[in-house]
Amino acid sequence: MMRLLTAIVLGSVACAPAHTSPAPEFYPAADSALRTLPFSEAVAVGDLLYLSGQIGVVPGTLALTPGGLDPEARQAMENIKSVLERHGSSMNKIVKCTIFLADMKEWPAFNAIYRQYFSGHYPARSAFGANGLALGARVEVECIASR
Repeated sequence: MMRLLTAIVLGSVACAPAHTSPAPEFYPAADSALRTLPFSEAVAVGDLLYLSGQIGVVPGTLALTPGGLDPEARQAMENIKSVLERHGSSMNKIVKCTIFLADMKEWPAFNAIYRQYFSGHYPARSAFGANGLALGARVEVECIASR
């Protein structure tokens, strides 16, 4: 009896359809200045879009928006918005953000800017104090969004 039951269970498992994950799609940066760097601006896996961290660089350059945290944070969020729109998503589809700040004392100032980019919901979020962000940035933001 046990052999028959084992054969039925194993036969059922063998007949079950194999689960395959969707292949990732890698999207290079649209900006030629950023395309020289070794990362994709986004990677899609199924309905999820993983964005590389964005700092406040002026589009078309590798130069930070001048003026410190406030203008850098706004530019980083605008850069995120542009990447999402290029790949079939939007700010209201962000499900998770990770924030890296050069100085955690700037957290309240960053939050004031961050709130302006979301209406009706806020993504899940983590934040870290980070030493040595790219190009001497004050803030970097990476996100995961649905499409």
